[in-house]
Amino acid sequence: MKRFGAIVLLLVAFVSPAKAQQTTAVEELLEKLADRDDLQALKTVIVAQDGAVIAEEGYRGHSPSETTNIKSASKSIVSALVGIAIDRGLLEGPEQKIAPLLKAELPSTTDPRINEITIGNLLSMQAGLGRLSGPNYGRWVSSRNWVRFALAQPFDDEPGGRMLYSTASTHLLSAILTKASGKSTLELASDWLAPVEGFRIDAWTRDPQGIYLGGNEMAMSARSLLAFGELYRNRGRTADGREVVPEEWVDLSWQHHTNSRFSGDSYGYGWFTRQIGGEPVHFAWGYGGQMLYIVPSLNLTVVMTSEQDGPSARTGYRDALHALLADIIDTLRKD
Repeated sequence: MKRFGAIVLLLVAFVSPAKAQQTTAVEELLEKLADRDDLQALKTVIVAQDGAVIAEEGYRGHSPSETTNIKSASKSIVSALVGIAIDRGLLEGPEQKIAPLLKAELPSTTDPRINEITIGNLLSMQAGLGRLSGPNYGRWVSSRNWVRFALAQPFDDEPGGRMLYSTASTHLLSAILTKASGKSTLELASDWLAPVEGFRIDAWTRDPQGIYLGGNEMAMSARSLLAFGELYRNRGRTADGREVVPEEWVDLSWQHHTNSRFSGDSYGYGWFTRQIGGEPVHFAWGYGGQMLYIVPSLNLTVVMTSEQDGPSARTGYRDALHALLADIIDTLRKD
């Protein structure tokens, strides 16, 4: 079983006998996954508890250190950047209206409801604008101006209404962050999240205007995603106690704002929440099965990465990953 870092080895070396037994059981669980037919798309799994990696595994030639496209799991990272921008006074807060911030990109014929959309609406997927994910994603990213195209979509609901999952919403947030700060979203992430040891974005797609794609096509390693997850598990602080994301923002991000009409899961600001293995779990979810799970009651952070060439929801694969997390939770509960 692979390990990363001498610190992790030390932490594992000094755990109690009961904890060591749990660690071994989780390692054995992960080692058996390669033979499961329902998990053939799985690339890596990392399990960390109390801030230490207790087990990790790569499958079919993959490694937790390799770069992978985390897809829509990156929406949670964009949400963190918004929270930091608010804390630094670059944005006013979730209730701030977006129209004045994106005035130059508004369509010439404007539905007056566009003036009611807030930053919080974009974060919780309640903007009301027509969805530009799923079957509509291709025509959106083929357009000459992704921000303008998104703002020109007809309304399918009122701002603050039902959840309409759309990557365009988080891309508008990326555009807002860029305009408010005068820096690219990648620069902001590199600067603001620099205190998070092990966090790094290796590649990120940009739109024709050079704005980084908020909420998709972000590449990093599973270990980097784990480092970000640990930041949220520690309520916005690094391991040495430095505040990076305001604790209040972590609460707002995990707070119920709406529900997915597809899964019924609660949705906050870039994070889903549901019960898994009898515990409340907050998670980021990307296409194909890119998962970041945080289980606060167990001080547990789990990352799973998968092949990106197929959906995970309607195939049942996402549910298989949820079930795997439930198995990990159950294993850790045992003496």
